[in-house]
Amino acid sequence: MTEITSGIESTVEGTDLPKRLKDEVYATIEDREVTAEEAGEIAAAVEERYLDTRVDPLDPVGTVSAQSIGEPGTQMTMNTFHYAGVAEIDVTQGLPRLIELVDARKTPDTPMMTVHLDGEYATDREKAHEVVWAIEATRILALGDVSTNVADMLVQIDLNEQTLEERMITPEEVAEIIEDSLGVDVVQSGTTVEFGPDQPSYRDLLQLVEELREIVFKGIDEVSRVVIRKEELDEGEEFVLYTEGSAFGDVLDIEGVDASRTTCNNIHEIHRNLGVEAARETIIEETMDTLEEQGLGNVNIRHLMLVADIMTTEGTIESIGRHGISGSKDSVLARAAFEVTVNHLLDAAVHGEIDDLNGVTENVIVGKPIKLGTGDVNLRMGGASGGAGGADDSRAD
Repeated sequence: MTEITSGIESTVEGTDLPKRLKDEVYATIEDREVTAEEAGEIAAAVEERYLDTRVDPLDPVGTVSAQSIGEPGTQMTMNTFHYAGVAEIDVTQGLPRLIELVDARKTPDTPMMTVHLDGEYATDREKAHEVVWAIEATRILALGDVSTNVADMLVQIDLNEQTLEERMITPEEVAEIIEDSLGVDVVQSGTTVEFGPDQPSYRDLLQLVEELREIVFKGIDEVSRVVIRKEELDEGEEFVLYTEGSAFGDVLDIEGVDASRTTCNNIHEIHRNLGVEAARETIIEETMDTLEEQGLGNVNIRHLMLVADIMTTEGTIESIGRHGISGSKDSVLARAAFEVTVNHLLDAAVHGEIDDLNGVTENVIVGKPIKLGTGDVNLRMGGASGGAGGADDSRAD
C-alpha cells in the first residue's frame, strides 16, 4: 500500500500542475480506490486539460477580457437599487454598480458594510445589540422628543428612559455632550434636558435645534442604520450586521467585531485599512457578485482578475478611464483615440512627444499590423552556415 501511495505521489508531483490542482487530484484519488497506474492516467489527463486551457503566447488577453465583460454588461439592468440579501437596506446593483467599480469612485452611491461578530457576540442577541449601538449613529430624535418653548426661549428635550437604557446612555451623558458640542449652558433634571441661546433670539433658537439634530451621541457618524440578522453560516447560526453607510476602519476597532471576516463595498476604505492586495480581492469579488446577481455568473473570473490587476498594479487604485489608466498611457495616439482627442494631440505637439507604436490602438490608426499573435513574429532566413533553406521563427524584438 505504501508503494502504491508513493507511486501515486511521484506521478502527481511529476506533473506541471499548480499546487491547488494537485491537491484536487489527490482528493479525487483518495475518494476512489485507484491503482498507481490509474492515478497516473488521471494526473496526465488533468495536466493535458490544464495545459490546453492556458493562454498561448502573444494572445490578446486584454481585448478578450474587455469583450467578455462588455458583452454581458449590455444585458445588465439599469436599476440602481436592489435588495441584495437584506430587504431593509438598498444597495446599488447592475450596470451602475459595475461602472462605479471600474471608475474607482471615491464613495459608492450606497456604501454598506457586512459586519461579522466573534465569540459570544455572534450567538447572544443582547451582546450583538451592544455592537449595533456602538456602530449605529444615535442622534437626539432616537432618544426622545424635542420641542421649543418660544416664550422662555428654551429647547426642551424629553428623553425616553427605555431607549436610554437600551442604548446604554445616561441623561447626564446626553446633557454633557450637548454642552460640549453646542457651547451652551444645559439644565438637566431626570429625563428632561433644557437649554437656550445666550441672547433671546428666535433665529438662534431654531439654529440650536438644527445643530442639535446633527449631534451623534453614540456610534459612528457615517453609519445611519444597522440591520441585525441571524444567518446560517459555515460556523453555525450567528448574528450578522448590515450597515447603511460605511466607516470600515472605525468598525474594526470595536469590541466584538470579527475583523477577519468583516467587509465593506467601498474599495478605497479597504485599500486604506488593509492595503492594495485586499483592495484587489474586493474589486474581483464585487464585480463577480454584481454579474452573478444579474444572472451573468458565467463570465470567467480570470477576466475580472486581469481588470483588478491593471487597476491596482501601481500600488494604488486607478480608474479605467481618461483620468486613470486610459489617460496615462505612454502612447499619444492611444490617449487621443479614447477621449478629448484634440487636447491630447495638442499637448503632445507642444511637448514634442514621440509615439513608439507599441500598442494595438496606435498601430490600427496608422495601418500597421498589431504586435499580437502572428503580428509579433518575424520569419528570418538563416545565413550561409544555417544551410540551404534554413529558417527559424523569432520574436521581432
